[in-house]
Amino acid sequence: MPLTNTQLLYYDSNVLRLPADKRTEYHQQVDRLIGALSKRVHDQTEIKITKVVKAGSFAKYTILRKTSEDPVDVDVVFYISGRSVDQETLSSLSELIYKALIELYPNKSVEDFEIQRKAATVTFIGSGLSVDIVPVIEDSSKPGFGWQFDIHDGTKIQTCAPCQIKFVRDRKDVDKDFRTLVRLAKKWRNHAYIKPLKSFAIELIMAHVLAKYGKDGTIEKRFRDFLLYIAQSGLKEKISFPENGSVVPTFEHPVVILDPVCSSNNVASRISEAERQAIVDAASKAWETANFASAENDTEIWKEIFGPRFKVEDDA
Repeated sequence: MPLTNTQLLYYDSNVLRLPADKRTEYHQQVDRLIGALSKRVHDQTEIKITKVVKAGSFAKYTILRKTSEDPVDVDVVFYISGRSVDQETLSSLSELIYKALIELYPNKSVEDFEIQRKAATVTFIGSGLSVDIVPVIEDSSKPGFGWQFDIHDGTKIQTCAPCQIKFVRDRKDVDKDFRTLVRLAKKWRNHAYIKPLKSFAIELIMAHVLAKYGKDGTIEKRFRDFLLYIAQSGLKEKISFPENGSVVPTFEHPVVILDPVCSSNNVASRISEAERQAIVDAASKAWETANFASAENDTEIWKEIFGPRFKVEDDA
């Protein structure tokens, strides 16, 4: 017997989803950091911060609660004006923010901070919250848009954090279980340790599956459809959205998933051919396991997909 929506919603609500009290705690922690960092950067430099946006899975409500398998991080986008996108680099912007972080927290060891791809990161020891500060040079001609840099190769992409948040919210308005399905997929990804499949790519694949198959069917069936889509397509189909318009560029990458706010950005560009095959193999295996678990009505088998904390009802 397949799992019911009630059972999977119980699992999502009680095990996967970030609790309301933790969400409030993280909001307060991030807000204090934003306020202090904004003042520090403004006082010490000529950089003008025009807007700060909480982004990523936290802002989209697709974040998982913290476990040993599931880290908690919040992306905070700082929109910066008065800087030339052709003259600045991520290195120059991140180094500036990095130094401000060190001065903000003189009692924390330098090892608590590190420069990561596209971001300067601060980790709060008490809550375990990791905050990525993402500097974006504002595009004054397009509200919400700006240029984001890659720390490894120096390339820049156009992005719009509010637009990406709206993209997920629009899908949730169409399908009330969309975020639950994304969290299920992310938990499978984490438990299977499929690191090349990033959270943003999962959200976009799930959105594509919604557009392709609709919202009919149980949550369990639709999660299996997500796995089946990856298994059958091999992630060889180009994925795009109405937001991308009719002109879609050509890419040579093994996996092509267009950023709905910027058609020139392939979200999956860093997935290698070997990684594509590994993702497809993992999805095929998970789909077979899910079908067997559904037929056998055995929650223990579902733990092979979601891990030992999987449960669909209160403990007796």
